[in-house]
Amino acid sequence: MSLVLYNDLTRKKEPFVPLKDGEVGFYSCGPTVYDYFHIGNARPFIVFDVLRRYMEFSGYRVTFVQNFTDVDDKMISRANEMGITVQELAEKTIADYFEDADALGIKRATHYPRATEHIEEIVDLVRRLEESGHAYEVDGVVYFHVSSFPGYGKLSRQNIEELQSGSRIEVNSSKKNPLDFVLWKAQKPGEPAWDSPWGKGRPGWHIECSAMAMKYLGNTLDIHSGGTDLTFPHHENEIAQAEAATEEIFVRYWLHNEYILIDKEKMSKSLGNFMTAREARKHYSPLAIRMFMLGAHYRSPVNFGPEGLQQATAALERLHNCWSDFRYAVDNRPHSQEQDDVVESIKRHRDDFVAAMDDDFNTAGAIGHIFEAVSTVNGYLKDSDSLSSESIKAVEDFFRDVDSIMGLIGLDSDGQDDDSEEIESLIRKREEARSAKDFATSDAIRDQLAAKGVILEDTPQGTKWKKKI
Repeated sequence: MSLVLYNDLTRKKEPFVPLKDGEVGFYSCGPTVYDYFHIGNARPFIVFDVLRRYMEFSGYRVTFVQNFTDVDDKMISRANEMGITVQELAEKTIADYFEDADALGIKRATHYPRATEHIEEIVDLVRRLEESGHAYEVDGVVYFHVSSFPGYGKLSRQNIEELQSGSRIEVNSSKKNPLDFVLWKAQKPGEPAWDSPWGKGRPGWHIECSAMAMKYLGNTLDIHSGGTDLTFPHHENEIAQAEAATEEIFVRYWLHNEYILIDKEKMSKSLGNFMTAREARKHYSPLAIRMFMLGAHYRSPVNFGPEGLQQATAALERLHNCWSDFRYAVDNRPHSQEQDDVVESIKRHRDDFVAAMDDDFNTAGAIGHIFEAVSTVNGYLKDSDSLSSESIKAVEDFFRDVDSIMGLIGLDSDGQDDDSEEIESLIRKREEARSAKDFATSDAIRDQLAAKGVILEDTPQGTKWKKKI
């Protein structure tokens, strides 16, 4: 079986076939950088990070683009409140973004375009739309003329007649059609602005994504992803802008994740159940948050709360304990060349893991197969005094490959913890200190390791260690 994805444009699962053989152009909507990103944002950041990783594991060369919206009404208001410039707010918030995203194990994108750095491309796209009759200017504001694009509504399948009546959007008398949306905003006093054929102003929200996506990925993208709340109007408008300008298909596969719920209600500032990723990290391990996000299918709503996070933490501890116990056994038990059935069991778990991921990127099912492998490895360690070299390789390869996709253990390309050599060096120094009855040094090293989140367990066979979750 090869990768199959649910395409929101067609409302069905489709085999994934990229436009260019072996290459994937992948655009995922990023944050508006006026504050810490919230856990609702964290879900698409994490789940589509894993899809990107899985595609790379499967042999694709992925160009992954995630934008930063670094000028808009919220940013201008927040910067004014803080007494700083919009650019200063953007720099601070983007730095905060990377701190939280790195902690959550989100791999860096190939490109992080910012709207303010692509004004030329945005203006050029708006000009092309105006020249082709798809846009018009009123008092320095440029609108997209929705009636000029017959395909409008094909992604969201909104009732266009109902929308046109003004019952679901604010009617603006300067528009030709109430559905028409802003491509270029005229400057207001005190706002940042750039030169354009229509006077000083700044881009609308929707146009920036179309312009930046096409700059880095071409007129047609393989995948565009984001939260389901972006389907309309943002992604619908992106399609209209891009396809009206190029007369080519803008995106071949549209992927949207469902909402995060808190206390079984959609997260909302108005309900007072809003939580940033920064705040969540104060209460839960970043890897536990990541495990939680991957523990449900991306197209299903998920309730973010203590019970689910505790379950995710327990699952993560079980996974880390298995890896730690296995590595300790490899280092301290004899190796043999005898054949055993572990290799075939691990192969079966790997095949099942891949099958789950190929079936519309089912991370929940894939995690289930990881824990079947954990049970196999734990049973192997319990029942075997020695380990076969073939089984060691099979288990190590499985954990390394799974972690390169899911990012739940923290292994480098050699299958080892990133700082394992330093940790083991300190453990050896501690054991030397204990042998010399230098308990002050021994305790100091234990404290030093504890500060790194390392938990030690002294056994008759030596000292075992693992990372705190």
